[in-house]
Amino acid sequence: MEQSEIILRAIGVLTETQEMVRRLNEDTEVDIDAGEAQLGRLVTEVFPSVEVPGDATPAEAGQAVIDALMPAAISLVGAFAFLFSELADIHDTERTEIKSTDLLRTLALRLSDTDSSAGHGPDPDLDDDV
Repeated sequence: MEQSEIILRAIGVLTETQEMVRRLNEDTEVDIDAGEAQLGRLVTEVFPSVEVPGDATPAEAGQAVIDALMPAAISLVGAFAFLFSELADIHDTERTEIKSTDLLRTLALRLSDTDSSAGHGPDPDLDDDV
């Protein structure tokens, strides 16, 4: 899965979580399992399955798991860190006219446009116009 796809999916998780929290604050019934399911699907799709040879020592088995999962962990954490940074920047500059949902939507649209037109990850200048 490309980094831009991971970021798009992370945007979905954040948006869904934000909606869930909003509904909880309104005392509306919320299906919390649905939010966990989306995050669970993202994690399942990002992390590869790992096969450890039956004759591997515990140290070799541990290293094989680390080697297989570390790139995915870095990609997933990087996606959420990128989104946090974008949201924090808007917050820290006190741009109250921009709502977090609007920023996430704008980022998703720009990432989708970048993916379809260039075939690669996010533009580092995503928030220039936001």
